[in-house]
Amino acid sequence: MKVSGIVCEYNPFHNGHLYHIRKTRENGATHIAVVMSGNFVQRGDVAVMDKLERARLAVRSGADLVIELPVQYCLAPAEVFAAGAVYLLDSLGAVDEISFGSECGDAQKLIKAMETVDIAAITHSEEIKSIMEKGYTYPRALNSVVNGYDTESASIIAEPNNTLAVEYLRALKRFGSDMKPFTVKRKNVRHDDLEIDNGFASASNLREMIEQDVPVDEFTNAEWAEAIRNAASKGEIASLSRLERVILYKLRSSTPEEIERICDVGQGLEHRIFGARMAGSIDELLFTVKTKRYTMARIRRIMLAILIGITKADMDQLPPYGRILAFNERGREILAKAKGKANIPFASSIAKLSQLSDVAERFAELEIRASDIYGLALETVTSAEKDYRAKIMIDME
Repeated sequence: MKVSGIVCEYNPFHNGHLYHIRKTRENGATHIAVVMSGNFVQRGDVAVMDKLERARLAVRSGADLVIELPVQYCLAPAEVFAAGAVYLLDSLGAVDEISFGSECGDAQKLIKAMETVDIAAITHSEEIKSIMEKGYTYPRALNSVVNGYDTESASIIAEPNNTLAVEYLRALKRFGSDMKPFTVKRKNVRHDDLEIDNGFASASNLREMIEQDVPVDEFTNAEWAEAIRNAASKGEIASLSRLERVILYKLRSSTPEEIERICDVGQGLEHRIFGARMAGSIDELLFTVKTKRYTMARIRRIMLAILIGITKADMDQLPPYGRILAFNERGREILAKAKGKANIPFASSIAKLSQLSDVAERFAELEIRASDIYGLALETVTSAEKDYRAKIMIDME
């Protein structure tokens, strides 16, 4: 029995994800446990479909066990997103390797790039700071410094999936994990690429097609294609645009002091955000706040964190539990292997998990609030406290 862990969003699932799972199986994985973003995703957006439906479809598409990544980690920079996901996989005590996609496709080169970056961050900190003072983001400043003496590592960390892969490796090192890294070279299309190549399309492309009611059957499997059609017919496709007024309301009713307490707000950014409260649309708001130093994705994440109420203090704790969203018979075997080895509790009921500790209660509170807000992003608005009534997917076919 070899258990491989995958960190995913499946927003939505496409042929590239199917290829990744197939290659992970070919590498010897008999069981696959995934940690998946919930109703909000790392690019600073709502997930195209509800997390329970995506978890159900994930199990029908090659995953065996789906664990939810807490919302504060979903709406966080790459290093925090990766750390939360790796911690959950490692805490299960049953995962042998972590499998991830990358443009590089070479784990050893990624490890070397990680080591180079870590050294550069310490030995060239003043140079990095100087570049950032000119208005550039930390990743761009770091890449500029690394490029000065290791062009291969610089080219590696310039690619988005390589960057995330490096963060997975860094998290493995941080937690002293025994999980082995395995990377699959991304096939054909790049991250967020809007081009189509031989049956492969990026998740960004698929989301745009779904929004325009264009069939996506060619680029995903039959289960997902049918589910997307059904969700569209029932008004269950989410859009950030439907949260526009509540986001603007929340910003207009917040003080600079309240904004400053929100996660990932620093260097006086609260004043820039507060100054944008006159905006009449999300787009105007985002473009008013954005600079070279603050990426659009970061600003979107912060706006959603303000709406949900995710503070800096909420990022001080690692996940106190693992919430199970779906599993099949092999997933049950993973949980059996984890019994007595897991470092934190794993269960499906958020009501029961919330009773474990004060920290668990706060994690559950944020998750329930996030799901309640997500319901407003659907064409057909869902009722509140849906998370309490959620029925997880158990597939024993």
